[in-house]
Amino acid sequence: MSKQSKSQWDFGELFPPAETRKVLSVWELTADIKRLLEKQIGAVWVGGEITNLRAQSSGHVYFTLKDAAAQLSCVLFRGTAAAQKSWLADGQKVLLQGDVTVYEARGQYQLIVRAVELQGVGALQIAFEKLKQKLAAEGLFAPERKRPLPRFPQRIGLVTSPTGAAIRDVLHVVQRRNPALEIILAPCRVQGDGAAKEIAEAIKLLNEVGSSRCGERTAQRAVPAGLGLDLILVTRGGGSLEDLWAFNEEATARAIFESQLPIVSAVGHEIDFTIADFVADIRAATPSAAAEIITEDVFASREFVAGAMDLMRQRARRRWENETEDFQSLAGRLTRLHPRRKLNDSLQRLDDAQSGLLRGLKSAARARSLVFENLAGRYWRAQPAHALKLRRETLHQLEKRLHSLGPEQVLARGYSLTTDAATGKVLRAATLVRPGQKLKTRLAKGEIFSRAEQ
Repeated sequence: MSKQSKSQWDFGELFPPAETRKVLSVWELTADIKRLLEKQIGAVWVGGEITNLRAQSSGHVYFTLKDAAAQLSCVLFRGTAAAQKSWLADGQKVLLQGDVTVYEARGQYQLIVRAVELQGVGALQIAFEKLKQKLAAEGLFAPERKRPLPRFPQRIGLVTSPTGAAIRDVLHVVQRRNPALEIILAPCRVQGDGAAKEIAEAIKLLNEVGSSRCGERTAQRAVPAGLGLDLILVTRGGGSLEDLWAFNEEATARAIFESQLPIVSAVGHEIDFTIADFVADIRAATPSAAAEIITEDVFASREFVAGAMDLMRQRARRRWENETEDFQSLAGRLTRLHPRRKLNDSLQRLDDAQSGLLRGLKSAARARSLVFENLAGRYWRAQPAHALKLRRETLHQLEKRLHSLGPEQVLARGYSLTTDAATGKVLRAATLVRPGQKLKTRLAKGEIFSRAEQ
């Protein structure tokens, strides 16, 4: 039996019942993602560059960690015991340890930071800070134990590599500023494993050499008899933190601290600071700067001696000028004390007195003349004829002013004055005139009566 065919108008059920589906709120979805991230990822180490650093007044620090392809929001809360907070700065490359989570208010995943290390040199930085704190607590950096350098050293010890750039810089400066300075080199490695031990042994050897007064052998090396040193220079050129690490080791610091001779430390460039710099008596920014410090007084003395002749000439000339000035001053005093000078002064004072007396007489005469003129003026003004003349002149002036301000003068210039013929009221606007109204117009000579038409 064939299947019953459907009509072309049979579309089935137009409104099927709604499907069963689960709808999450934004908070529920965010909470699920947060639980998933914290469970699947949790605590991690991540490295990158800090940007958009923002420290809030609350003590929390917010920043972004980025690399060439992505970025990550980070927060370091105030209560987190991270001693390296000072390393956080825009552009700084760091290693961060923390927990990955979601900040639900923004639906944004972020890293809650627990620890901070500088990327690449984090371990060395931590070791540096620990040793620095340890030695500082023991007093190795105390300012009161720093010794001054001798002003005119004759012989110094040099601890450095015989093939490095530092020794060339030092020798160049010394040759230029104090060629007579003797340098005893204690060669050693200044980089790599075992370098710190060699530096410490070189410092100890130079201390033994500097205090030796007889020919003996020290540390399997021959020590010249009667050799004395004034100070020791420990130096090397610039480099990375790893390159300079031998000067950050405890063996080097202890050897510098125990040295009987003053020590100048010149390691790296101006921006480089090592443990050796803190322990040494003097820290120089560069090897060349150290050589300049050591030779400063000798170089200044040489310049003084070289310029002594010019200085003597200048002082002799200044003495001659001062003596000449004193002689001229004495000559002037003698001239002022001469009897002729006193007589001339008396005559001049007499002339001044005579001139003053004449000025006084003239001034008194002028005053008397003014008084007389004032009295004469008052006398003439007090006479009746004179007063009558003044009043007539005043009246004449007032008549002239009144005549110039009267309406006759205005009419004489071609103007006219129109009034209501019945009331005599002055008409100042055409709107005040009614048709048929009688008007009177006054001219400079005569009057005109008229009637308004419109």
